[in-house]
Amino acid sequence: MAFHPDELKKTAQNKAKENKEFFKKLKNKIPKDLDETVEHFHNKAFELFDCLTCANCCKTISPIILDRDIDRLANHLRTKPSDLIEKYLVLDSDGDYVFRMAPCPFLDADNYCSVYESRPRACREYPHTNRRRFYQILDLTYRNTFVCPVVYDVTNKLKESYL
Repeated sequence: MAFHPDELKKTAQNKAKENKEFFKKLKNKIPKDLDETVEHFHNKAFELFDCLTCANCCKTISPIILDRDIDRLANHLRTKPSDLIEKYLVLDSDGDYVFRMAPCPFLDADNYCSVYESRPRACREYPHTNRRRFYQILDLTYRNTFVCPVVYDVTNKLKESYL
């Protein structure tokens, strides 16, 4: 499962149509054991995968930053929320705050997060493959197959289980 980010993107693009169709079918007929199955595959994947070897999520996409994330980050950085917003954030097309740039401004050269204990909720929960009501984020999961090796792996295992 140790994909280089460019290799993952290419591999995921080759499976894009298949994966999109799979998630569409899954959305139309949600298995009762989906949450447990996804969480099992998530746990198995993270027995083999170390995010610090990749950090592609931090390098290429931005989480949605909620007001409580802004407050927590500002407190951690000992700055005002308005200053944090001005320096690091921008409103996206959906009206959500996201980081102004990629990679994440808090990602160190060794792939560690300099604000780890205060990181945004979306970062804490990424890649979202162990959450309840997983069926609610199938579109997001599809998009994350292009970014995260764990999501790609979990998706493949789900296809093996449910197709």
